[in-house]
Amino acid sequence: MTNKEIAQKFKFLADLIDVHGKDKYRGKTYNNVYIQLRKQTTPLESLSEKELEEIKGVGKSSVSKIKEIVGTGTMKKLEEYLAITPPGIQDLISIKGLGPKKIAQLWKELEIESVGELLYACNENRLIALNGFGDKTQADIQGKLLYFLQSRDKFHYATFEQEALGLIEEIKKATNNGLVVLTGEMRRKLTIIKQIELLADQTMADQIKTLINCTEQTDTKITGKTKNEVPITVHLCPAEAFGSKLFKTTGPRDFLEAFVAAAAEKEFKGLPTEQAVFEKASIHYIDPELRDDDAWIEQAKKQTLPQLIVDSDIKGILHNHSTYSDGLHTLREMAEYTRDSGYEYLGITDHSKAAFYANGLKPDRVLQQMEEIDQLNKELAPFKIFKGIESDILNDGSLDYEEDMLARFDFIVASVHTNLKMDEEKATQRLIKAIENPYTTILGHPTSRLLLARKGYPLDHKQIIDACAANNVIIELNANPHRLDIDWVWIPYAMERGVKIAINPDAHSMDGIHHVHFGVCAARKGGLTADMCLNTLSLKDFEAFLAK
Repeated sequence: MTNKEIAQKFKFLADLIDVHGKDKYRGKTYNNVYIQLRKQTTPLESLSEKELEEIKGVGKSSVSKIKEIVGTGTMKKLEEYLAITPPGIQDLISIKGLGPKKIAQLWKELEIESVGELLYACNENRLIALNGFGDKTQADIQGKLLYFLQSRDKFHYATFEQEALGLIEEIKKATNNGLVVLTGEMRRKLTIIKQIELLADQTMADQIKTLINCTEQTDTKITGKTKNEVPITVHLCPAEAFGSKLFKTTGPRDFLEAFVAAAAEKEFKGLPTEQAVFEKASIHYIDPELRDDDAWIEQAKKQTLPQLIVDSDIKGILHNHSTYSDGLHTLREMAEYTRDSGYEYLGITDHSKAAFYANGLKPDRVLQQMEEIDQLNKELAPFKIFKGIESDILNDGSLDYEEDMLARFDFIVASVHTNLKMDEEKATQRLIKAIENPYTTILGHPTSRLLLARKGYPLDHKQIIDACAANNVIIELNANPHRLDIDWVWIPYAMERGVKIAINPDAHSMDGIHHVHFGVCAARKGGLTADMCLNTLSLKDFEAFLAK
């Protein structure tokens, strides 16, 4: 074990002690040991106890710990602290520049226990109000978190989309509009992906290598990393076989096997377009997003596939936050930006009073906001702001606010934000009670999951969807790329039961409204059609819907 690795054990122990707020003097001692050990040029494992004690700041207790590390790879005191520290907190400690004091404060005051939870809190501007934090600190932390996540082997689809599309444009420019497209998991728009995958004409290999950091090349692919250190594989093939290769590399394997089994033909090599593959198989074209569920093949054979929703189908943006609660921009700024982005209406849904951590609105501030909405609606017509609220679902399933206040809203998004550790039966019943509340319009992010960070509420999804069907409640597909909740796999059952989906960005800033795009991507994977999405309704039709 190197000196650096031994020293790092003491640094980690010191940070754990500081995070827990125990024995600050001991934490400083171990941090000093870390500093001194890193300075040593002679291998520590070769030194005797006496020689170790001669190192400035290293006492007998620390010497015994060094010997323990050399002999076992760890030390008892460190293992004791690891046992009482959530794995997510350990990850946060490993992020350079975050610091144990800030981690301790975030853990204590916001109950944040993972990288994903902290990144989401940054997206919702939760850190700005904390003592010792601010806009710049939050932005700095957000940058560190994104870098940390990009250094691991799984990523949100949204993390790579812009870079992947930008790289395609670079390649086309360098190759005089050469043949290159997305493929693999990115083309299927999986919510979580491992790398960027492209397919390109093999004659373009040399130009592509100049645009990425190539680590390996064969006749059929180039692997490496983009200039931003994102893992990438570029598949290569002759232009005349592009369609066959695109079909195969798009995958996944289960779909390919099911497709071959269902096809009249068993050989699909050497075809120039993907459409030709489907025609040869006598199977109607299946959009890439649907290919993670081979059940769609049977519908394709019957030519009964759904016409999938597209970004331009969305007419209004529901579930948005302003500076009234934890949003970054004012109500006017959110409304004008949404209007100028081409949408017909905005549903403002700031947090309810129980969400004190998000500056939730007490009744007097609700009324103040409603007055401002009335004034803005006169000024911005025909664009319209609808008076909504994201009402916390309390522990017993009831909605935040008294009935007379709930009745004042145009619509209500009912969401769970706290007490996420109920078992499946209790969690399901809690949500069903909220669904049965006559004031609930939309069930917000049903599981409260955070992708790559938190699994979320354990629910009986069929019971939840059935309850929504019985009570005319819409289910949200929260379009924030860290949530994408409800999961797309449940959309077919929701449509079967006649339950509409609202694709909501949960925007906490003006730019946040564009997250609706990632919701559409996920919705397409579930086969969602425009007529089964709530906010594809025109302003007039949405008003009529609320009037019911």
